[in-house]
Amino acid sequence: MSALKRYSRFKHLPRAVSGPLKCPFEGALLLQSSEFNKGSAFPENERAAFKLHGLLPPNIQTLDEQVQRAYQQYISRDDDLAKNTFMASMKAQNEVLYYKLLQTHLKEMFSVIYTPTEGDAIQNYSRLFRKPEGCFLNIRDQDSLEECMSNFGTAEDIDYIVVSDGEEILGIGDQGVGAILISVAKLVITTLCAGIHPSRQLPVVLDCGTNNEDLLKDDLYLGLRQHRVRGKEYDEFVDKFVQVARKRFPKAYIHFEDFGLHNAKRILDKYQSQIPCFNDDIQGTGCVTLAAMMAALHVTQAKIDDVRVVVFGSGTAGTGIADQIADTIATETSKSKAEAAKQIWCIDKPGLLLKSHGDKLTPAQVPFARDDEEWPTNKQHDLLSVIQQVKPHVLIGTSTKPKAFTEEIIREMAQHVERPIVFPLSNPTRLHEAQPKDLYEWTDGKALVATGSPFPPVEYGGKEYDIAECNNSTCFPGIGLGAVLSQSRQVSKKMLVAAVQALKARSPALDDPNRPLLPDVEDVREISVDIAAGVIKCAVQEGLAQQEGIPTDDAELREWIRAQMWEAVYRPLTKE
Repeated sequence: MSALKRYSRFKHLPRAVSGPLKCPFEGALLLQSSEFNKGSAFPENERAAFKLHGLLPPNIQTLDEQVQRAYQQYISRDDDLAKNTFMASMKAQNEVLYYKLLQTHLKEMFSVIYTPTEGDAIQNYSRLFRKPEGCFLNIRDQDSLEECMSNFGTAEDIDYIVVSDGEEILGIGDQGVGAILISVAKLVITTLCAGIHPSRQLPVVLDCGTNNEDLLKDDLYLGLRQHRVRGKEYDEFVDKFVQVARKRFPKAYIHFEDFGLHNAKRILDKYQSQIPCFNDDIQGTGCVTLAAMMAALHVTQAKIDDVRVVVFGSGTAGTGIADQIADTIATETSKSKAEAAKQIWCIDKPGLLLKSHGDKLTPAQVPFARDDEEWPTNKQHDLLSVIQQVKPHVLIGTSTKPKAFTEEIIREMAQHVERPIVFPLSNPTRLHEAQPKDLYEWTDGKALVATGSPFPPVEYGGKEYDIAECNNSTCFPGIGLGAVLSQSRQVSKKMLVAAVQALKARSPALDDPNRPLLPDVEDVREISVDIAAGVIKCAVQEGLAQQEGIPTDDAELREWIRAQMWEAVYRPLTKE
């Protein structure tokens, strides 16, 4: 049964996916609108009503037939970057066909429309540029922010904003104005994975300049040709954006993406108690990694109030994971967050983080710095020494140091715990701290593994093991969906814990310890329903939800959620 019939009882809701769409265009203008264009699938009655005769070939095709043709065009492209460019062009022409093609070939195309290929597209943004998409704000023109954002609708038109300043993009560093493409890509994933309406999204780049000398020397570079602005002027720019966005789109959820190490956490800390906002590099990575860890603890029967965790690489992702683990320990036990943080040992370039490192520590690292008395000067502070001393249950890598988890380190860990939990998460694959096949060999098949990129199954001892991928896309879209539909005033720590519990509940390893710790991305839309339901119920319980009429019955709540999740189907068009 189609969404049009399934959810007719909720057709009165502003984001309802049932019923016809009012279309303001006709003729050639309609064919140029990616939101309303159906191409060769326009039925005869709409061709007549919207003056399309003569503008289309006569044969009327189904969406499935269009997908078949589009896929043949897709696979004819020579390489992944060319495929990425083809998909971007399709998105600009016909959104429904774009998303239907992605859904039909999700596992094959995911790495093309997101990491790692999207990183190549971002690096080449100014050279591949064809048509602008999103909102471009620059620090040298702050007085025009309200005028710029007024181009994207009224107060009721935008649900979800992704904003980046481009300083730390997908492991490839400072990409300046090219960051608009990471905002676009994240929003594609929110639609694909959680049904956030593509017409109700806004990708934004905050152009503060760039410290990428290659871009500054490139005559074709489209961003501000200057080094990055720091300090007070930068903070005022970010604050002005937030205030203007909230004024113009008061119901919008703001997702911060790929900000630099020294800005990401402090920006999140400043605004998370004021507005509904989220940082995927910190909170999304933390949530999905924690869900995998919780599933692994279920397999090993270890208790969260006793778990010992070593995080190798204490940048935005590493400290975000540590923070999420500490929050969950504090939520699930009677411990304070400071006590919970003592169960986590963070290592970065200087070695184990110590309080004596003082102002060398970032604000995000400070809560996890250890007392120097624990580690006298005669002790080594490297990873192997920490493993020998701490005897951790969990080792997490976010260092971008390839092969950092050596055989000696993993075998040392395996001496002290029955089933080592090892997550080499650095992206892309070439930067992983260890290969899954090595982890199984070095632990005699006892390791519980999750990675930051997709890996093929590993054969060991006559068995085949699928490798779980800590893919944020299984988590952050559902959190955003729950926040948007509940109109929550903020995204609380308990809401994030609810998201983690919902994702953990979908772990295949809960039923079979030899199966992956996390569900496959192909199941992500139903996972997003589960996460959104948990987030919404928590928002209601905490008094943060502002949306009226949220169902209290679990089954009805899930139907209410699904009824507002955009689907890649052609809906009937009516004249506006």
